[in-house]
Amino acid sequence: MTRLAQVASADPLARFQLELEVELERWSRADDEASLDPLWSAAKASLAEFTLRPAKRVRPTLTALGWLAAQPAPQELPREVVQFAAGLELLHTFMLVHDDVADRASTRRGGPCLHHLVGEGRLGEDLAIVLGDHLYSRAMEAMFGAPSGRAVATATYVLEICRHTAAGQHLDLALARAPLNEVTLFRTLKVAELKTARYGFVAPLACGAMLAGAPSHVIDALKRAGRQAGLAYQLRDDLIGLFGDDKVAGKDGGGDYLEGKRTFPVIAAWTRADEAGRAALEALWRAPEASRLDEARQLVTRWGGQAATQRVVDSRTRAALKALEGLGAAAAPLEGLMRSLARRAA
Repeated sequence: MTRLAQVASADPLARFQLELEVELERWSRADDEASLDPLWSAAKASLAEFTLRPAKRVRPTLTALGWLAAQPAPQELPREVVQFAAGLELLHTFMLVHDDVADRASTRRGGPCLHHLVGEGRLGEDLAIVLGDHLYSRAMEAMFGAPSGRAVATATYVLEICRHTAAGQHLDLALARAPLNEVTLFRTLKVAELKTARYGFVAPLACGAMLAGAPSHVIDALKRAGRQAGLAYQLRDDLIGLFGDDKVAGKDGGGDYLEGKRTFPVIAAWTRADEAGRAALEALWRAPEASRLDEARQLVTRWGGQAATQRVVDSRTRAALKALEGLGAAAAPLEGLMRSLARRAA
């Protein structure tokens, strides 16, 4: 018995995860481009290395779990779900490439960002943006071309959500230089919902259920759970972005501070600080310096920003689990994933 067959007989989700990696490798090849030009082939090799790095694969996994939650009993995930989920992962990777350029990040998934792999300075950034556009095209091909009569409607729904994601990313960047006293906790949560929760959690869960032809009450329950889990995920990511260890997090620990991001932990600390504490936080985030990262971390911790953020992460996770209660045993794997994400270090 092959490894794939052994896994399939024990756990359909584990089989899906193996098949997903094969599918991602297939969509990364684009065999019709092999003879276009050696420079393009070299760039595509870098793109494939970046795309296929070990990662959480949260969005495709949520798609699979959304499909499984709509089934009366565990069963093997069909071909169309694997291909559609691979398309979602390619779409996510496209967004990461562009985000890393906008954020001037240096590491992603434990290695150099794509713009550092393909060139130096402005040239590397320009080439990475073009390669990101290529990923977007492959993502659309994979999702709209999934062998299911429901694929077009489901992919169209994803694109609607992506417009909200663009709004969230715009707010995230636009607020990066706003005075802290002009950024509210409500607004940081709005950014988290638009930038992460809807696209990263609501959409994949709903897509899996939509591909399964699930009834509306199941799709609605998954959307509610996804919204809460997505907010928890982004706020936990905010903690990693400020306090994370580079070697564990897989990206720049403290990078959010160096980019001047007004994330939930920072604004939570500012709202709790006295006048002197607020002035110190404002000064640190007005002109971020790598040499002052430890000071920034200490101030956010001192004024309760770190603890307050984790409390919200935990409360949102509980709300997500509550939303899943009506789905019964089919939601058990999803519940386990949500619990693990709420305390992750990477």
